[in-house]
Amino acid sequence: MTHVLNFPLVRTVGFDGLLVTFADTMTEASNRAALAFRSAIEKLELSGVLETSASLASAYIRFDPTRLPHTDVDDQVMQLLDQRDWYRAPLPDGRRLMQVPTVYGTDLAPQLDEAAAAAGLSAADAIERLSQTRVRVLTIGFAPGQPYLGPLGPEFNIPRLKELTPMVPEGALVLAISQFVLFSGPTPTGWRHMGQTAFRCFRPEMAQSFALNPGDEMQFVPVSRDELEGIRATCTDGSGGATCTEIPA
Repeated sequence: MTHVLNFPLVRTVGFDGLLVTFADTMTEASNRAALAFRSAIEKLELSGVLETSASLASAYIRFDPTRLPHTDVDDQVMQLLDQRDWYRAPLPDGRRLMQVPTVYGTDLAPQLDEAAAAAGLSAADAIERLSQTRVRVLTIGFAPGQPYLGPLGPEFNIPRLKELTPMVPEGALVLAISQFVLFSGPTPTGWRHMGQTAFRCFRPEMAQSFALNPGDEMQFVPVSRDELEGIRATCTDGSGGATCTEIPA
């Protein structure tokens, strides 16, 4: 297995949970490990496992201790960890690429220039680099269906704002610490609002209310404001005009 000092680390969470942590910071490899390991646990279909989830660098397992004792879960987890190098494991099957029409800058996304300057780039250079980058859904959290996306290049490892922006709208694409967040609803934020989409991450009216899954990929394709307004007027399914393609295994 790839050597990561003191990791993977397996810890008990309450009376019915285990947390398997692959690093103390998010990297492509630690996120890959968390997603792949969570998928492998799901495929075991262990009786008594109630749910699993993955964060930036960890996988969580919740189980019913009356059906699946702690010692049995521990044994299964340790055996699975020993089976492969999880930091180099293939990502889960069934991943999709969403290419999302995005307005960069203008009054719709007024902090583009500030974000670009913090990265040492012109606004045009920032748009070119960001729009050509395919980012992974690293995890979903903070709000229903809301993805953290990355990693972006090191030039975009810019800090959060010192003061909150009072409100950004649903579909806002914001940037900090080499990641995007695509907001699933209006919210205050300390991340820089540099793109705007019509994509709805949370669609409670649909059977599958979360539009994205961890491991999916996204690319934010530049469009004009008029094009985005046209999408808003004609696209009613929440996709925001995005194209969706399967990513080969």
